[in-house]
Amino acid sequence: MEISGKTVLITGATGGMGRAFCRALGEVGAAIAMLDVDENSLRDFAEELTASGIKTAFASCDIRDAAACQIAIEQLAAHFGGIDILMNNAGITHRSLFSETQIEVLEKVMAVNYFGAVNCTKAALPYLRQSKGTIVVTSSIAGFTPLLGRTGYSASKYALHGFFESLRTELIDDGVKILLVCPGFTATGIENRALSGDGSITKRQWSTTGKIHQPADVANAIINGIRKEKRLLVLSTVGKLAYWIGRLFPKFYEREMRKKLRHEFFPP
Repeated sequence: MEISGKTVLITGATGGMGRAFCRALGEVGAAIAMLDVDENSLRDFAEELTASGIKTAFASCDIRDAAACQIAIEQLAAHFGGIDILMNNAGITHRSLFSETQIEVLEKVMAVNYFGAVNCTKAALPYLRQSKGTIVVTSSIAGFTPLLGRTGYSASKYALHGFFESLRTELIDDGVKILLVCPGFTATGIENRALSGDGSITKRQWSTTGKIHQPADVANAIINGIRKEKRLLVLSTVGKLAYWIGRLFPKFYEREMRKKLRHEFFPP
């Protein structure tokens, strides 16, 4: 798919990854429709993009609310005359052992990461069918391999894979493409806002493995993936290794992953 002249709807538009998507897609000629819960940040960022010559409109919306998603996306589609690409980017995480995590925290992670994407896809689907467009889903390595202390986050990403891989089979005849993206560790700030087991922002230190990617590099890789109509992008070397090792040697993967992450939760 050629992106210039297309309308791209991006959720979580004012976060670290969302901003990179908006800038990168705008720079290659796309019109940017932004969704986020923070209206003030949306307004300020829209002014910045407009000053750069990027066509932009926005709507404030809590993507956990299906009715609100319907209204906001209808407004943005009416403004631009349709939607060609939907980027389900909004997401949150937690770092807490399941036994220490309130059910409400798990519900919140699922509501944003999974049902938020489902709600936006449901509302945007008529326009995507009309344009034979593309749905992009920001997933994670946690969507295909387990991660210690992130049961709710991993569950939400596994759910995204199951939902969108199944939806892909329903939309083949409509010409709608679906791209699942697993970026690896990226400097977006999401981990600095991770929830603890009681729902507050956690003070636990977090671990990374391999290179920390920059949001702009991830955005450019996704643009290439959209153009080439890819189905899955695993963007980090660590992610690619985890994908295969987790399938071929699951016990080995679990042992090595625990070695890397256990200090976050268990004293030496």
